[in-house]
Amino acid sequence: MRGIVLAGGLGSRLLPLTAITNKHLLPVYDKPMIYYPIETLVRAGVKDILLVTGGNYAGDFLRLLGNGKAFGLSHIDYVYQEGEGGIAEALGLARYYAEGERMVVVLGDNIIEDDITPFVEAFRAQGEGARILLKEVEDPERFGVAELDGDRVVAIEEKPKVPKSNHAVTGVYMYDANVFDIISTLKPSSRGELEITDVNNAYIRRGTMRFDYLKGWWTDAGTFESLYRANRLVAEGTLGKSPSA
Repeated sequence: MRGIVLAGGLGSRLLPLTAITNKHLLPVYDKPMIYYPIETLVRAGVKDILLVTGGNYAGDFLRLLGNGKAFGLSHIDYVYQEGEGGIAEALGLARYYAEGERMVVVLGDNIIEDDITPFVEAFRAQGEGARILLKEVEDPERFGVAELDGDRVVAIEEKPKVPKSNHAVTGVYMYDANVFDIISTLKPSSRGELEITDVNNAYIRRGTMRFDYLKGWWTDAGTFESLYRANRLVAEGTLGKSPSA
């Protein structure tokens, strides 16, 4: 199982903080933001990790993370995304790294209380397709929103003005190797990006999408409000501990 952390983009919603650094290097309580998705993968036993980044400060990740020794890793791989082509484009850069294996993808600004090991194991046993993690939220219009029919996801709508549910798609995605063929067929959205929601809907149409619910808290940290929320949640919880050496 391969781990992919997506930490590109320019972080324009966090200016002026991101005028001199990458968003994912900003602090969340006592650690840089990028530590949290890496720790999420390592806790789940995923230790072959690729970091996809971009922008003007990509070299800072190498200076900060090195070969991943602070997380108990022997190495971390890196790849550079030019421009802001979207989450799916960034994931597409990992094709060479995945080498046909399954992968767990985590967005670099997502912070998750749960240990995702049970979900990763469920994906291992799934056979094929994709798996996403959902969380009920009060502001679903900010996210991709899942429309459910019993135990099936029937569609995902990106940032709907009138959400059909309050089930947000969190920034943890599990895919088989078919994801790269799907990405190669995508067309840019109105934002000029390749959307991860289009990837997920392709799996839904194939009938191979499964889902689980996160039980603990979850937040992104891509706006001032959510960055503040992330700091507060970590400070009040148990995730503020330093990574084990």
